[in-house]
Amino acid sequence: MPRHEINSTLKGETLVRKGLMHRMGEHATLRLVPELNVVKIGGHGIIDYGSEVVLPLMDEIGELSREHKMLVVTGGGVRVRHILDIGIDLGMPTGVLAELAGKISEQNAVITTLLLSKWGGSRVKTSDLLELPTLLHLGLLPVIHGTPPYGLYEHPPGTGLIPPHRTDTGALLMAEVLGARSCILVKNVDGLYTEDPRVNPKAELIADITVEELIKLDMEDMVLERKMLYLLRDTVNVKEIRIVNGHQRGNIVKALNGEKVGTIIRA
Repeated sequence: MPRHEINSTLKGETLVRKGLMHRMGEHATLRLVPELNVVKIGGHGIIDYGSEVVLPLMDEIGELSREHKMLVVTGGGVRVRHILDIGIDLGMPTGVLAELAGKISEQNAVITTLLLSKWGGSRVKTSDLLELPTLLHLGLLPVIHGTPPYGLYEHPPGTGLIPPHRTDTGALLMAEVLGARSCILVKNVDGLYTEDPRVNPKAELIADITVEELIKLDMEDMVLERKMLYLLRDTVNVKEIRIVNGHQRGNIVKALNGEKVGTIIRA
């Protein structure tokens, strides 16, 4: 019996044919907010330090938002580690762990929005991400939590149970779909090191590296989520990630201006 088809360039396609994938890749995509800078604030590296670190950073980001279009993305931090520890101990599957972890970064998004209210801080939920162009035109400073909304459908991690897509990867995915000009991860170290500098003071800062070079190093630990590297290989709009130290004033504006600071990981 013949299949009922609708005329289109994809008529009769399986949507998995390799030749089709290459042909579709030739199409340019719309960059929704090409002047946007996605700035991800680490929960573990920034928010968990409290007012001494957070309040000056809020002032810096707020003032920068007057000249730069920004989307502030929040991480989870120590409370994510706590809920994952409990969940794993109780045998929760990865999808449930992802749901639980997402609640924490949402809490930090609420806190950050309130702290940025002076500069028009406005809470954005993941389902309302496409409202961002309107919010920016209104002069508001959007804040969103970074956990991707995979939830119960989180990908299996390959090893262990910890969800592979967390707030770093969420920031990159949002930057990509919005066609942002930059994706900046604000941490508590000066960038990516050969080893954890808090454990080994002799660890060397890696100022500039490609994603393929970093994957080949197969490092035991990194300051960013490993899943970001594999996503960055496939991104169309975002071609680099920058890591800067949010405990030092002025680093974010240097990153926004393309100055030498922190670590750049290139696609």
